[in-house]
Amino acid sequence: MRHNYPFAAIVGQEQLKRALLLCAIDPTLGGVLIRGDKGTAKSTAARGLTDVLPPIERVPGCAFNCEPDAPLAECETCQGGHAERRHSSVPFVNLPIGATEDRVLGSLDFERALKDGKKAFQPGLLAAAHRGLLYIDEVNLLADHLVDVLLDVSAMSRNTVEREGLAISHPARITLLGTMNLEEGELRPQLLDRFGLMVEVSAPRDPAVRTEVVRRRLAFETDPAGFIATWQADTDALRTTISAAQQHIASVTLPDSLLVFISQLCCEFEVASLRADIVMYKAARAIAALAGRDIVTAQDVRDTAELVLPHRRRKKPFEQPGLDRDRLDELTRQAASPPAPSQNESDHTDTEGSPAETDLSNDDADLPCHAAEQVFAAGQPAEVARIAVTALGAHEASGRRSSVSETRRGNTVGAVKNEAPSQLAVDATLRHALLRNPNDFSVTRADLHEKVRAGREGNLILIVVDASGSMAARRRMELVKSCVLGLLQDAYERRDQVAVIAFRADGAELVLAPTRQVELAEQALREVPTGGRTPLAHALQLAAQTLQKQTELTPLLVLLSDGRANIALDTDAPPWHESLLLARRIAGLGTPALVLDTEEGFVRLGRARELAEALQADYLPLERLSSEQLTLTIRERLPQ
Repeated sequence: MRHNYPFAAIVGQEQLKRALLLCAIDPTLGGVLIRGDKGTAKSTAARGLTDVLPPIERVPGCAFNCEPDAPLAECETCQGGHAERRHSSVPFVNLPIGATEDRVLGSLDFERALKDGKKAFQPGLLAAAHRGLLYIDEVNLLADHLVDVLLDVSAMSRNTVEREGLAISHPARITLLGTMNLEEGELRPQLLDRFGLMVEVSAPRDPAVRTEVVRRRLAFETDPAGFIATWQADTDALRTTISAAQQHIASVTLPDSLLVFISQLCCEFEVASLRADIVMYKAARAIAALAGRDIVTAQDVRDTAELVLPHRRRKKPFEQPGLDRDRLDELTRQAASPPAPSQNESDHTDTEGSPAETDLSNDDADLPCHAAEQVFAAGQPAEVARIAVTALGAHEASGRRSSVSETRRGNTVGAVKNEAPSQLAVDATLRHALLRNPNDFSVTRADLHEKVRAGREGNLILIVVDASGSMAARRRMELVKSCVLGLLQDAYERRDQVAVIAFRADGAELVLAPTRQVELAEQALREVPTGGRTPLAHALQLAAQTLQKQTELTPLLVLLSDGRANIALDTDAPPWHESLLLARRIAGLGTPALVLDTEEGFVRLGRARELAEALQADYLPLERLSSEQLTLTIRERLPQ
């Protein structure tokens, strides 16, 4: 028997525990997304939540987890009113990363069809999780189309299935719990917004706290039953509190002035989605119910903001989630003690200014500057055009990066009729045969179906940055870095991998290996020094080696340089001719490329254009181009 670590015994992580309890009190909040490092009690807290939730009444063997007093019409187990009722723990259903849509939503019951010749519905994981918890570990690795389905069902509390001659709708009131490690990649912003609450967790830095965590964990592993018994009183007390809050929340009121405060916070922290306002309203009431109060306070709204707003206000991938707590506290004090009308007018006038602009100017004030070797700060990421990388046999991406694939990789999302399938969809084939003639089951060639797979297109954007002195002399690195950050932003939103090569002085360096962690990429670019000579050949050689290693990804090479090579790999070879030779070799790999020319001034060699011709790449001069103009130009020039 598996023992869950007691929820009440978790050390620290107060925000995490509060978020889970709020969703337990009001499942319509939309679930909790738990982000953070490995080993920070994410999964432990999620699993332990079941033990502090009040038990539910159910009929043993019911695949829909019906409420006995309101059974589903299609549920043969619960119909008739004579089924035995029992109290049991709330369901905790683990959704595997490789789960198919049929497994999640439900599908045709093969056994019933074969045995009785009847079309019957086989409930899926959503039915099993009804009135309970649906847990997804590494939710950022789950196929996007499945995440969309889960979030829709979580919001509507109902699962509707219409397929293969079946049409059924059943309750699916679930609390969705998703965990993710940041090093495994991000969720699309659209999906982030769909999670009601989000918590960032990290390992404790206090040695005393870490010691207590280890002490309790070792005690649990040594004697699970004894450890659970030690914390049973705390578990029971917490369960009683949650049950009382669930009953009490309907009577909790939120004053209209605080509803205005909620909208004010959403506007103040630049949250566009109105879902944030609604979730804050519900979560604030849940906080008050948990505390046993009848009226929501400004402090409740303030505490809610830290769970609802951070993951929705990230407009750029490189902006760290979080809120300005000083500003949040100031607004909370104003909401708790509203000023007199005359003062309010004065305050309104004062706040009509542009504090955000002042803050931005202060942030840009301290730019390091050194004579020989400089590091320039990057501007804001440019809103660059979507870079489309076309590959043989791949469909063009459209919007979301989960696209139908003709390869054998990716998640199975459906099936199509094909009398000569390369990958037989056994379940769809059998279903078609059963539906065609349930009384005389036989499979013919006309029943054959082929799997349809979907997966995120694996593209690698390799950015090669010229960090030599020729660029640093005119501070062009600022614009170059800004452009690179824009490209990284595009890679972030499309969930591609990025790599960065910087070349200067006597060689080239892979400052960022291919990764989805765009925060690391951004940091690596900000720390790239400039100065010295231009070892272009070294950079092209390293780029070729990097591209050849990435056989699973479709590459795009982006080179930012003026092309003034002055260091060769072979001391006897002219640096420029050697660079052209290496560029032609890269072109032979069939890699699409873009050359951004940073050269300016009266004396121009035009080598970046020659380099683009050798690479068979698109060419784009950066001079006099703003970030917005660059956006449109990239969209026009890159292959579609």
